[in-house]
Amino acid sequence: MSELTTAARPYAKAVFEMAQESDALQEWSDQLAAMSAVVASEDSATLLAHPRISKAQKSEIFSDVIGKGLSKGGRNLLMTLGENDRFVLIPEIASIFEDMKAEAEGAVEAQVISAMEMSDKQQAKIAAALQKRLGREVKLVTSIDPSLMGGAVIRAGDLVIDGSIQSRLKAMMTSMNR
Repeated sequence: MSELTTAARPYAKAVFEMAQESDALQEWSDQLAAMSAVVASEDSATLLAHPRISKAQKSEIFSDVIGKGLSKGGRNLLMTLGENDRFVLIPEIASIFEDMKAEAEGAVEAQVISAMEMSDKQQAKIAAALQKRLGREVKLVTSIDPSLMGGAVIRAGDLVIDGSIQSRLKAMMTSMNR
């Protein structure tokens, strides 16, 4: 995964700088999301791996699938990625781009995985605490994982807070085995 990130970072940075200069961050965000959806499709994986379809043809097909939502810059990005057999990087480019966009907008997306559904009040409390700690606006993305047994795991950028019962039990078992 880190190899993909390393390879995708220069593309994401170039796209971000271009989008920022032309004040088109949201447009590029939408384009990259559409490109990622196409790459994630099973049918496109088969097409993109087909040895008899040229790199230029793959880029053209890719552009046609996305359609009118693709700008000239988006087409150029697809051509560049196609020439270098790098379509697989698109989801990572999109992810890095979104992180850069959030940073520029002074926001951070925090993933909260909890054992049970959280109330709006609990979510607001977590968002406020993270905002205070990170000094930035926080957007929560929540999901449920019953295997945590209780508590929650919070990820915001490099910050990970694991307050789950599952991790506490593992820690207790480790300390008892010493």
